[in-house]
Amino acid sequence: MAYATLVELRSYLGIAAADTDDDVLLARLLVSAQKNIDGYCGWSFEASGAATRYYSPITDTEGDRLVLDMPLLTLTTLTNGDADVITATEYYLEPANTTPKWYVKLRASAGLAWTYTDDHEQAISVAGTWGHMTTADATITQACLRWAGYMYRQKDAQVFDVTAQPGAGIITIPKGMPEDVKMTLSAYRRLC
Repeated sequence: MAYATLVELRSYLGIAAADTDDDVLLARLLVSAQKNIDGYCGWSFEASGAATRYYSPITDTEGDRLVLDMPLLTLTTLTNGDADVITATEYYLEPANTTPKWYVKLRASAGLAWTYTDDHEQAISVAGTWGHMTTADATITQACLRWAGYMYRQKDAQVFDVTAQPGAGIITIPKGMPEDVKMTLSAYRRLC
């Protein structure tokens, strides 16, 4: 699923529903905007399918907490480095009361520790659904529409990256992501 649809982009740009001449270009721009948003922010805003990620009990833990490198939406199976499956009653996810999750914490009552048998690298496996959110929220959809719309309008622009000279009536057309999209996405950026 895309962050925004072709119908939404046509509406955003004021293009009539019957005018489908640029639909192929608009669809490509939506894909490009979504990939650029993901690249800028450092993750996807839609849940991935079920996937397994691997961690080391030596480098990816802080005591009884496993530090995840990607946001986790749901955890299906947690396997310790000694191949023992850790049940849902033996851990909890953090932070509490919010999604996505960034840590798996072993319950003190479980009496477990992160461990491995032979090789610590990629010993712990976490199977689940990964992503920042299940589907893109309205803010991400708007950023995608704005960026795709900006790229669409650039196809007819005569100049790029012109230095501003207000006295001469020259308008600056910035290269890359529009500044308002950067501001919108700044709260969603992965900082590490």
